[in-house]
Amino acid sequence: MISFAGVTKRFGGRVAVAGLTLDVRPGEVTALLGPNGSGKTTTLKIAAGLIRADDGSVTVFGAPAWDRAARAQLSYLPQRVAFPEALTGREVVEFYRRLRGAPAEMTDAALALASLNGASARPVGTYSGGMTQRLGLAVATLRGAGALLLDEPTAALDPQGLDAFYDLIDRDRRDRTVLFTSHQVADVERVADRVLVLAGGTLVADLPRSTLQQWRDAHGTMRARARGAAAALEGVRRLAPDARLDGDEIVVTGPAMSRAGVLDAIRAAGLVVDSLVAEPARLETLYTALIAAHAPAGGQP
Repeated sequence: MISFAGVTKRFGGRVAVAGLTLDVRPGEVTALLGPNGSGKTTTLKIAAGLIRADDGSVTVFGAPAWDRAARAQLSYLPQRVAFPEALTGREVVEFYRRLRGAPAEMTDAALALASLNGASARPVGTYSGGMTQRLGLAVATLRGAGALLLDEPTAALDPQGLDAFYDLIDRDRRDRTVLFTSHQVADVERVADRVLVLAGGTLVADLPRSTLQQWRDAHGTMRARARGAAAALEGVRRLAPDARLDGDEIVVTGPAMSRAGVLDAIRAAGLVVDSLVAEPARLETLYTALIAAHAPAGGQP
């Protein structure tokens, strides 16, 4: 478990993290989601014991974050990962494997995760940004740590690299804790058990997957296409006051349970439904609303 209790960090006159209190539970994939400058990286570095909070405390599996015992439980991937450019990908992995005392067979396993497409024998200086990021992910998995701290792990990844990241998360989902930062909503939606939204250094939402699913269902959209749809709009609005027209489509936002009544209202107007599309709301919609609600007056978050 990674536990933050009233954590505040300042850099000069700027508050990077303000009174953060939360527990990241064992076996949980938790995403810190927020815009640039929201305190995500600072939070991760505090958990990794790389910087100390000005106020409050952080413990990792019961030990203070800066203690050797806590660091032994962690594997940390920085946002901008770099390796000696003259070393090959295999040499990089082998160096870190030996440094961490991991079994020899883990080198090949890590390189397979990195999906370097046969480039493990090439110098790292010839790698693209995405390949270097994949190599960093591979190194982060070497020790079998109880918790992974990953800072923007998908920022430079191509589709193959994203697949490697998703495989990493899904493979050991219940065996270790993952705390990662991102401002890519789609990646968060794909893998996170829980989403923590930061704005201006403050935790503004703590959303388990079950809560997110309930919100998505309650704010989903149905689009019903029917020739002459305007004739049914008044009847539909008795059930869904916010219903609107989009050409020959009636667009209704709200819980799925209301949709059968909306279709009945369209048919009661003598219309035939030609097509029907229903989808849950996206996390991006909720995220955008949360960030806008906590933006400082007259400025950006």
